[in-house]
Parts: sequence; structure tokens; C-alpha cells
Amino acid sequence: MAPKNTHEKNQKILSAWKTLRPDKAFSGMTVAEFERRISPSELARQTITDLENKLSAEQNKRDEADADAQVVAQAVVNAVKGDLTEGEDGELYEAMGYVRKSERKSGLHRSSKATLADTKRS
Repeated sequence: MAPKNTHEKNQKILSAWKTLRPDKAFSGMTVAEFERRISPSELARQTITDLENKLSAEQNKRDEADADAQVVAQAVVNAVKGDLTEGEDGELYEAMGYVRKSERKSGLHRSSKATLADTKRS
């Protein structure tokens, strides 16, 4: 049985037993004994819920810290780019994971007439 179904089923049994036959024992257990026996399952569920809430809160903190870190990192990169001894063509800029200005492609593409004719046929 799925964990969610187990929880729901146990709670339904407990509720019905407490409401309709609170003084009767079944399978050698009182309602209090049954409740005690299922409590580890319920406590584990509560612990999981608490941990999921903490995880969510920590992920939110991380996301906020990441946003701040990106701003600071970009400021450093911009300072390196603007530094006269380093600049966009320096090894430090490249070591930081960027492409040196001298190694960038121009972005201008001129197609030959033969290439244009080939693409028109397709």
C-alpha cells in the first residue's frame, strides 16, 4: 500500500474505532494500544514534512544568495573587462570562462552565390 494510503487508512480506522467502539478491544489491542503502535509511522511522516519544509526554505535561501552572487560576480567580470592591464582580451578574462575579444567571431556571415542557390533549391 502506498504511504499516503497507509496514513489515510490508519487515520480512518482510528477515527471510527474512537467514535463508535472506544471501549472495545480488537486483535488483542485497545484503541490506545493501536494508536501507540501506529505512532512511529505518524512521527516519521511528521519528520519528513518538517524536513521537506526545511529543504524548501534552504532552497529559497540558496536562490536568493545565488542572485546576489551573480550580481557580485558580474561586477568583478565587468571590472576585469574595464581594467587597462587585463581587459576583454586578457588571460584572466579567459580563465574566468569567457571568450577573449580577439578570439570571437565577428558574427558577419556572407554567403557565396553558390551557397544561396543551394539553399533556395531545398
